[in-house]
Amino acid sequence: MKKNYAMVEYLNKIISMLVFLVIAFFVLYPLVYVVSAAFSPGTGIASVNIIPFRDGFTVKHFQRLFSETLYGTWFLNTLYIAASTSLITVFITTLAAYVYSRFNFSLKKPLLMSYLILQIFPSFVGMVAIYVILLRINGLDTLWGLVLVYVAGNLPYNTWLVKNYMDTVSRNLDEAARIDGAGHFTIFTTIMLPIAKPIISFLAITSFTAPWMDYIFPRMVLRSAEKQTLALGLFGFVTDKKNEFTTFAAGSLIVAIPFILFFLVSQKLMVTSFSGAAVKE
Repeated sequence: MKKNYAMVEYLNKIISMLVFLVIAFFVLYPLVYVVSAAFSPGTGIASVNIIPFRDGFTVKHFQRLFSETLYGTWFLNTLYIAASTSLITVFITTLAAYVYSRFNFSLKKPLLMSYLILQIFPSFVGMVAIYVILLRINGLDTLWGLVLVYVAGNLPYNTWLVKNYMDTVSRNLDEAARIDGAGHFTIFTTIMLPIAKPIISFLAITSFTAPWMDYIFPRMVLRSAEKQTLALGLFGFVTDKKNEFTTFAAGSLIVAIPFILFFLVSQKLMVTSFSGAAVKE
């Protein structure tokens, strides 16, 4: 009886391992294939062998990106847009969330409800209005215009998110600080921000990653080649007129490296922040 039970358990482990291996293959193979294509001597996707790294090894696609294209400019443009969006979103959202969390005023509930209503509609519904507004303020084909679009889209939901987090922070901390003579700005910077570090870290990550490889809004706002982002520039390698998949794969690989590093650093910051969170009600 014990032998049969051990045999069944052993077979279950083997079947589980096989299932996980199959899943891992389907998940990892596309990534390995793109890495292989980035170092493949060919050009189009048809010239890349389905067996990774069977065609040889070359770095000419990486050299071409920086010598014959504006890849470096695209990278800096994307970094500027993503970093600016993250910083501005965190700054405005935390201030607004603190006001909604700690102050009572006549239009508080209507404004909060308007944020929820704005989140009901998908962003592309207002693309015509966004285009007209940017046209009138000379924001088309500018990086700051695209940052403005992203920040405006980030504010409603994220303000609700941070506000709800701050609502859970004990108001006794505010009262104790006021007894010591602290004002609202001091309470916000020395008490609320350190306690809200986990949600602020999460907000900074999501606000950075959203515009990093977005294609729709840069395609609508940006026009000139020197103002393009990585998504627009890389897509130009795999259009109907071009079939440079290996160059596209090389550019995608470079994009992923700093993105992964940023995520790892931010993830460690989030874990540290959560472990050091202060007292809540």
